[in-house]
Amino acid sequence: MKSTLYLICKFFLACVVYSQCALFPQSAFAQQDYPNRAIRVILAYAPGASSDIVARIYGQKIVEKWGHQIIYDFKPGGNTIIASEALVRAAPDGYTFLLILNTHAINPLLTKLPYDTLKDFVPVASLGIGEYMLAINAEVPANNLKEFIAYAKSKPNALNYSTSGAGGLGHLSAELFNLQTGIKTTHVPFKGGAPSVVALISGEVQFSFIHPTNVQSHIKSGKLKGIAISGKNRFHGLPDVATFAELGMPNFESTNWFGLLAPAGTPKSIVTKWSTEIARLQTLPDVKEKLNAQGIEPWTGDSDQFSAHIKSDMDKFSKVVKAANIKLVY
Repeated sequence: MKSTLYLICKFFLACVVYSQCALFPQSAFAQQDYPNRAIRVILAYAPGASSDIVARIYGQKIVEKWGHQIIYDFKPGGNTIIASEALVRAAPDGYTFLLILNTHAINPLLTKLPYDTLKDFVPVASLGIGEYMLAINAEVPANNLKEFIAYAKSKPNALNYSTSGAGGLGHLSAELFNLQTGIKTTHVPFKGGAPSVVALISGEVQFSFIHPTNVQSHIKSGKLKGIAISGKNRFHGLPDVATFAELGMPNFESTNWFGLLAPAGTPKSIVTKWSTEIARLQTLPDVKEKLNAQGIEPWTGDSDQFSAHIKSDMDKFSKVVKAANIKLVY
């Protein structure tokens, strides 16, 4: 009887151990040899866009270090909502990520989303940051920030600004500028950055907030004027254009950032491995050089720091959206 009871207990204990071991490789063991297969990176914009370029700058180095292919999955449309929803549906196993821009922090302020921006994602790491420039048409009678603000105030609701689309950073940057300076201007959205610049050069609109690489050649040729740039440092391609802070507007912050997200529930050890590796890559001269060529500076931030920045952007732009009464339906 005692022997039988002993065997039953031993069998039961073996079953428990086996069941735990059967589950264990899917977590701890799987994480120890991570990654052991191809990694999927979802991109919210079309091939050739800045997000694609940034993804490949880092991706090439990741493949060289970890030895596994990165598959780029393009899901453009819906102001990045389509790509974001695809990530939410992905398994949180560390093999699917989303490279996102600051649209991620803006979308929940503008429309109802099929996901929760703060709960359904894990911010992995920040990748880079690019400043936005206030550029004006060459015929506008202003040559610096002070003169432009005075000119705009003298013509309330008479000046128009172009953007690559409603609800983007260019739109909110202009409205933030309106809010901080007390000027009143009109938004004219276009379907993309190129037609927005064409409208600015032609004089159809008088100003625009745009990435400096999109207008650099036009400013150098005299077709446009560069008035001020956001951020702490001047843009290396247009060193004569001062920052807003230098010109007396230290609270004007409008930056186009890039970051990596994972689905909620992704193991912390995997998130940490990615953020640590990305931080290392950002110290490499060739990575810096390639990012700088796109008008982007490496921006180091781990999961917690990146998460805090997303929340900060949401708080800042929520005030702008409310003041300008911006409402969008995608």
